[in-house]
Amino acid sequence: MRFDENAQLDTSNINDMRGGGGGGGGALGGRVAVGGGGLGIVGLILYFLLSQLGGGSLGGGGGLALPNGLSALGSGQTADTTAIASSCKTGAQANTQLDCEVVAVVNSLDGYWSDTFARSGQTYTPPRTNFFSGSTNTGCGGATSDTGPFYCPADKQVYIDLSFFKELETRFGATGGNFSRAYVIAHEYGHHIQDLLGTTSRVRGGDTGPTSGSVRLELQADCYAGVWANHAASVPTASGKPLIQDITQADVNSALDTANRIGDDFIQTNLGNGRVDQSQFTHGSSAQRTKWYTTGYKTGNPAQCDTFARGVNLG
Repeated sequence: MRFDENAQLDTSNINDMRGGGGGGGGALGGRVAVGGGGLGIVGLILYFLLSQLGGGSLGGGGGLALPNGLSALGSGQTADTTAIASSCKTGAQANTQLDCEVVAVVNSLDGYWSDTFARSGQTYTPPRTNFFSGSTNTGCGGATSDTGPFYCPADKQVYIDLSFFKELETRFGATGGNFSRAYVIAHEYGHHIQDLLGTTSRVRGGDTGPTSGSVRLELQADCYAGVWANHAASVPTASGKPLIQDITQADVNSALDTANRIGDDFIQTNLGNGRVDQSQFTHGSSAQRTKWYTTGYKTGNPAQCDTFARGVNLG
C-alpha cells in the first residue's frame, strides 16, 4: 500500500499531545481498562492477563466515565495542531513518516464513512484522533501506552501511542507494515461507528466470555475495518484521485496476521500463563477476528457485520 504523493492531507481532526506532558494514566490500562469505558484493540486483554498474573492494579478505583463534553486533556497536557499540520502536508510525507501515515489513514476513513452515512441518509460526525506518549487522560479516565489504541465513547475520540505499532512487531510478533497499522486504526474507527449507531450502548460494561456483548462489539469493529479496507483504494481526496493506492494481497495478509495475533486465545497462550480461559474473552479468538475482518473485506458491506444478529455464527 502507498499513498498518492501529491494528495493533500487534512490534520484538522488530529490532536498531537506527544510533547504536552503526562496525563497521569497510572497502572496498566488505567481506569479505561478497568471500567470498560474505552474500547481498545488489546487493552482489556492485557489488563485481564496481568490481573491473573498478579501484576494488575485497579488503577484508581472503578473507571467511571466523565460526562460527555468534558475536556479529554488532563492537567499539564496540551494538544498541538500546528506542528503536525506543518509536518504532514502531503501523501509523500505519509509514505515516509509514521504520524503522517496515520493522518492519511484517518483522512481515508473519514472519507469512506462520511460517504457511507450520507448514502443511507445519515450524518457522519468524525472523531478526533489523539497522538499521545506515555499516558493520557480521556473522557473514559486515565490510560497508559500499555492500554493499546482505544476509542472512548464518552468523548468520542480515538487515542493512540504510536509506539504501539513497534510493540505489535516485537512483543506480539506481527508482520507489521502500513496496511497492518491501518487495520488497527480502522478497528478503532469501527468503535466510533458503533457509538454513532447506538450499538455500543447495547453492551453491558465488564461483559466477558466467548459470546459476550464485548466480543460481539470487537468482532463487529474488525468487520467494519475490513469493509473500509475493501474500499480504501477508491476513497478519493479533494482532487478526486484515490488517496491510497496499490493494495496487494501481501498487505491484506499482514492485516490478517495482526488480527490473528491479538486474539484472546493467542495472547493468553503466548503472553499470559499459557492457558486459554474463554470466560475472560473480551475481543474474540484469533480465528474469530480474522473471520470477521475477512467478512468485511470480501463483502465491502457494513450490513454484513451484524455480530449481534440472532443465531449468528461468530466463528
